[in-house]
Amino acid sequence: MIRKIFKKKHSGQNKVALLLEKYKLPKGYFSINRRMITKGIAVGLFWGFVPMPMQMLAVMALTPFMRFNVPIAISMVWLSNPFTMPPMYYMEYLTGNFILGKEGIDNIELSMEWFSAHIGEIFIPLYVGSAFYSIVVTTIVYISLNWFWILSVKEERKKRKDKR
Repeated sequence: MIRKIFKKKHSGQNKVALLLEKYKLPKGYFSINRRMITKGIAVGLFWGFVPMPMQMLAVMALTPFMRFNVPIAISMVWLSNPFTMPPMYYMEYLTGNFILGKEGIDNIELSMEWFSAHIGEIFIPLYVGSAFYSIVVTTIVYISLNWFWILSVKEERKKRKDKR
């Protein structure tokens, strides 16, 4: 089931093949298979949880060292957008305080002035919390997606076998 979604042939695939050939881009970075898709999702989620500018560049910096589906990884980074960032980072800050055993700041404001004035107090708990979520959530999602993909392929094979 999952595999069919990604494996569907679209009319735009010829255009993608021409683009890859024209710019001599490795086809491996656009492969659609279980390993490439799940690694792409994991890499994108990992960097999406890290509070830093230009997360997409961090994804691109990993491409020479890891092979994954780059468009999927970049789209997963977009999960942390201006609407989702404040709750994500607040949750990471609270988690970082919990891990470090700190109280934290009570009166938090969502303004650049407040953030600039308190950066020293929130920096370490924020990054401890983001490291926790980056590692734990990414690992859980990666393992779950692999498991669901394999289960989906087994179900497809069983249905084909039952049809015969």
